[in-house]
Amino acid sequence: MTSLNINGKAVDVEAEPDTPLLWVLRDELHMSGTKFGCGMALCGACTVHLDGQPSRACVTPVSAATGKKITTIEAIAESAVGKRVQMAWAEIDVPQCGYCQSGQIMAATALLKAIPRPTDKDIDQAMSGNICRCGTYPRIRAAIHKAAGKA
Repeated sequence: MTSLNINGKAVDVEAEPDTPLLWVLRDELHMSGTKFGCGMALCGACTVHLDGQPSRACVTPVSAATGKKITTIEAIAESAVGKRVQMAWAEIDVPQCGYCQSGQIMAATALLKAIPRPTDKDIDQAMSGNICRCGTYPRIRAAIHKAAGKA
């Protein structure tokens, strides 16, 4: 049995230590907000926060998440920054297909917690590992600026 702290709650799961955190979230805990994209940490669809840092759940073994605070898209609005990001996403109408958006929101929230007033360069750097196949990058940038209070 492995104990995890997910969205502020202690959760016990039965998983091998090398099981990717993504599969524990989706298959064991039935949390479908974190998406599977590539399985190689290249697209960002599976982004969660481990102790506040954006991490790719598809390549993070559950053993590496033990003892850390795991935050998923399901709880991101519990922080003021996460709530502002989600509101800006809706106001700007960022999603097209929406598949990548949970990972985008997780990355954007981590960025704004680290750099409350990011420049375009800061945004490009922080979001570079998150792919949007629909190409909503201008709306993503605008929503981040809005959430930062710059729009």
